[in-house]
Amino acid sequence: MRLSRYFMPILKENPKEAEIVSHRLMLRAGMIRQQSQGIYSWLPLGKRVLDKVNVIIRDEQNRAGAIELSMPTLQSAELWQESGRYDAYGKEMLRIKDRQDRPMLYGPTNEEMVTDIFRSSVKSYKDLPLNLYHIQLKFRDEIRPRFGTMRSREFMMKDAYSFDLTREAAEHSYNKMFAAYLRTFDRLGLRAIPMRADTGPIGGNLSHEFIILADTGESEVFCHKDFVGFDIPGDRTDFDSVEGLQAIFDKWTSLYAATSEMHDEAAFNAVPEGDRLSARGIEVGHIFYFGTKYSEPMGAKVQGPDGKEHFVHMGSYGIGPTRLVPAIIEASHDDNGIIWPASVAPFDIVVINMKAGDQACDDTCELIYAALTKAGKDVLYDDTDDRAGTKFATADLIGVPVQIIAGPRAVANGEVEVKDRKTGARETMTIEAAINRFVA
Repeated sequence: MRLSRYFMPILKENPKEAEIVSHRLMLRAGMIRQQSQGIYSWLPLGKRVLDKVNVIIRDEQNRAGAIELSMPTLQSAELWQESGRYDAYGKEMLRIKDRQDRPMLYGPTNEEMVTDIFRSSVKSYKDLPLNLYHIQLKFRDEIRPRFGTMRSREFMMKDAYSFDLTREAAEHSYNKMFAAYLRTFDRLGLRAIPMRADTGPIGGNLSHEFIILADTGESEVFCHKDFVGFDIPGDRTDFDSVEGLQAIFDKWTSLYAATSEMHDEAAFNAVPEGDRLSARGIEVGHIFYFGTKYSEPMGAKVQGPDGKEHFVHMGSYGIGPTRLVPAIIEASHDDNGIIWPASVAPFDIVVINMKAGDQACDDTCELIYAALTKAGKDVLYDDTDDRAGTKFATADLIGVPVQIIAGPRAVANGEVEVKDRKTGARETMTIEAAINRFVA
């Protein structure tokens, strides 16, 4: 992509409305634009990152055996009345009526709809287990949306819903998502710690929030410091192994970890003082087993091996992609801008032409741009006539992992400079060597 032809409205000044680093940098880098309170457009640079986040989420959901579908944003109020949540949900739900005066709502979540899909199609235990997921925009009329897309009224969510015959089978489905979430956040460059969350009247211990540590986190969290060094489940994780996944769950829940809402001061004080970690945290995912809460009132049941009908046991598993993007920035930035993990960077490499219009610089940059693009790299070519300082500032601001810099003096010697955005390390090498480093 040539920067001269790309839409990336950079802001030179810090926006006054931005309270936290990620909101400020997303606005300055031209990733998002506010349309109204708590509602944002994702501009091209931001959408590239968001799409890459979703690719990783999908990959790990599919790996764990979940199956993708797409459900509508507008839902009939009848389903919510059936479950008993329509009147109880509160003002966060946007209620509307269609031209036939039928009550509708802009879905804040999809438990009722996915339960309706299930009950109309699945009748036998032989079709279980089943996990259905989608990635879609949702709406909750937050009384105080803030922090950009970290807490907005319209947002994107990955929601998965599992269906099982028994509580024991539902626990295995829960453990699948538990392991999948650990892998997902690791691939996004984040260290997420599962912390016990409120299970409400259902009880038990099958509700966890996945928290990343960040100075600008919304809540205070408390955990054992060893979580920071725990190994993430690998590529060969067997998601059909009940024992293997239970072992992963047991390990990651063996030490103290709690948000302020679930914090037990006495239990935390029992952790050796040198092992206690108290910090701010950002929730990036939540998984929850809720049993037959929706299947019973909505009649979602299957015939079991005993010939009798059984209400299915369900769980829900959420990740907010539009929340994850600013969370990654909160965890990875410096004074100059964003530092993207390679897995979600909008571009792999930015080629900076220090003197556009200079034949040697133009030819060198065109050669590098063509070679890297042909090799499958996602390349941004800064071919603008901006000053050198502006080009460097833009490249650092948008956080592309690698910068290849071509200036007249270096090019005259057959060389370019390669900069690592994260470390700031610079290396001068031949043009051929620079190409080969990223083509190989």
